Amino acid sequence: MSAGPRPDGGRDDATGPVTLGIDVGGTKILGLAVDGSGSVLAEAKAPTPRVLAPGSTPGAGGDAVIEAVAGVAEQLIEALDTAGRVVTAAGVGVPGMVDDAGVLRFAPNLPGGEGLDVGGRVTTRLGGLRVVVDNDATCAAVAEWTSGAAVGASDAVVVTLGTGIGGGLVVDNRVARGALGFAGEIGHMVVDPSGPSCPCGKRGCWERFASGSGLGRLAREAAHAGRLDAVLRLAGGDPEAVRAEDVTAAAATGDAGARAVLEELAWWLALGLANLANILDPSVFVLGGGLVDALDLVIEPVRVAFDDLVEGRLGRPEVMIRLATLGERAGAVGAGLLARQDHRSLPGRPG
Repeated sequence: MSAGPRPDGGRDDATGPVTLGIDVGGTKILGLAVDGSGSVLAEAKAPTPRVLAPGSTPGAGGDAVIEAVAGVAEQLIEALDTAGRVVTAAGVGVPGMVDDAGVLRFAPNLPGGEGLDVGGRVTTRLGGLRVVVDNDATCAAVAEWTSGAAVGASDAVVVTLGTGIGGGLVVDNRVARGALGFAGEIGHMVVDPSGPSCPCGKRGCWERFASGSGLGRLAREAAHAGRLDAVLRLAGGDPEAVRAEDVTAAAATGDAGARAVLEELAWWLALGLANLANILDPSVFVLGGGLVDALDLVIEPVRVAFDDLVEGRLGRPEVMIRLATLGERAGAVGAGLLARQDHRSLPGRPG
């Protein structure tokens, strides 16, 4: 199968223009300068500001986010200027629903970000530099499809596991964004209507069970039940202080309680993948994001549980489940590649 059109138009000029890719995550902002092949030339980071409490006036208080994104961009521009390279555009990946104008319409994992005109305000802040804005997981999908674990796939789903769960879709050799640009919000697929509440306002969303925050919740429940002694020691003895990182650290040493929690995480992750396979019929799922340490430990249990849960397993060819090859950089790399074309001529977006 062909990999389809490249977002950068196929140019790999090592001396040519450079674009910036900036990935706004739940806890940090990662910026990369990339050339036409997606090779990283410079890197900068900053913490993600906690802008506003949920329920505040949409868009208000977004100054902190815009300033942080622009600050990362300025660090990269300065590094490239020193090296004699010209920055022509920037791509910004943000968590949530982004419209065609680059406005963040809904962002449950970025409180207070709703209504924020990311594209327009970052462009103004950077003196008119062209800025493309898209969903962060869609950016990751572009990177993994172009030069990562989904190369060669005509239909693929990239699942980013961090504070929440994001999704990027490749359908029939095109990046799929839907009628309004909101496709791929897979973390808010409801898997248990009576489950825990979600920042999006619903209950039982997939990301409440299979994300980094979901792993922390599963672990805290197990700690309160007295099943995580080793993890509790890492957390200072307080069940409410248990984090996902404590679970993966204990599991890496062979702790049975921590591994049992990861087995539970694997089942919930496989359930969501099976639902997506039944709907989209991809040839490959790519798993990445900030939960990468846990993914190394659960990938095989995920594959086993997926085979039990997917419809018609005995009658369908194997659906590959792979770990992302670009790691936590995928979103920033993809944002940089998307910035190399006009926003409305990107793969999967109508001209």
